Amino acid sequence: MSALKVLSSPHQHSQKSLSQLMLAVCLATSLGLLAQLYFFGIGVLIQIVLAISTALACEALVLKLRKRPLNTTLKDNSAVLSALLLALCIPPLAPWWVIVIGTFFAIVFVKQLYGGLGANIFNPAMAGYVLLLISFPVQMTSWLPPAELMPIQLSFIDQLSLVFTGSSSAGLSLEQVRSGIDGVTMATPLDTIKTDLSKGLTVSESLAQPIFTSFAGAGWQWVNLGYLIGGLYLIKARLINWHIPVAMLSSLGLCAVVGIMIDPDTSAGPILHLFSGATMLGAFFIATDPVSAATTNKGRLIYGAAIGILVYLIRTYGGYPDAVAFAVLLLNMAVPLIDFYTQPRVYGDTKDS
Repeated sequence: MSALKVLSSPHQHSQKSLSQLMLAVCLATSLGLLAQLYFFGIGVLIQIVLAISTALACEALVLKLRKRPLNTTLKDNSAVLSALLLALCIPPLAPWWVIVIGTFFAIVFVKQLYGGLGANIFNPAMAGYVLLLISFPVQMTSWLPPAELMPIQLSFIDQLSLVFTGSSSAGLSLEQVRSGIDGVTMATPLDTIKTDLSKGLTVSESLAQPIFTSFAGAGWQWVNLGYLIGGLYLIKARLINWHIPVAMLSSLGLCAVVGIMIDPDTSAGPILHLFSGATMLGAFFIATDPVSAATTNKGRLIYGAAIGILVYLIRTYGGYPDAVAFAVLLLNMAVPLIDFYTQPRVYGDTKDS
């Protein structure tokens, strides 16, 4: 009789191997990634290369120290996916050491020290992102304006130089590159609204700025649309379940509608919330992590809805303009409780519920 081999999650029932599944998720980010490259420059690609290189090197080192086989784990593409997701959340021209530190923490401390894939309780990419955001707030909030609003056009050499040396080939710092003719540094759409509200402006007055279009934030709306299309592909291909993204987006949109009904002067609309920041990337590619997310269908609905509510509350009342990473990590901690109370009844069980 052959021995029964018990493995930890994630368990998936498609015909794809784990490495194929992870690679398919990576490829599904392509449209959103292309939009980021178009609007924010080649720096996005530089961050991705640095993140993936660091992730593979760190995972190989830890596996060697743990005396575990290298090939099987390195080829499952889980480290590549975590590194990719973290890199997509990093400002394109952040210093090289920012993404290296974040990726090192995500792979070594959040993933491998918990036992490797299937044993980690937190999403590695989001844990790395929060560490960086708390530790290096200036570097982590230095997002470029979309290409059409950039006061200075940067070449590939300029962007490479800014990442590795902190200044362009002409000697300009990142702050000088980001500043307009009037010397005011441009921010992301969500950060712009939060800053304007603190100055006593209304949302309508804030939306009149060039960073916004009639739809949502310039550039960001297309980035989110790209990740939405990629996410819908993942659902259609049955690589992820629909429950978490639908619940998250529905609760976030509903909260935004209620906010407008209560106080339209200080509340952003549902379209802006849904198509700004990391909303779509978070809903389809981050919150759906099979290891750290809820595992039952009812639990996934609760998990996704709670993330959407937290995203709205932190964006509206918290100190950070975007909140996907914080919301996901907080709900990661609640997953055992959610799964415990949403387990379906065992077939044949006649006990009262």
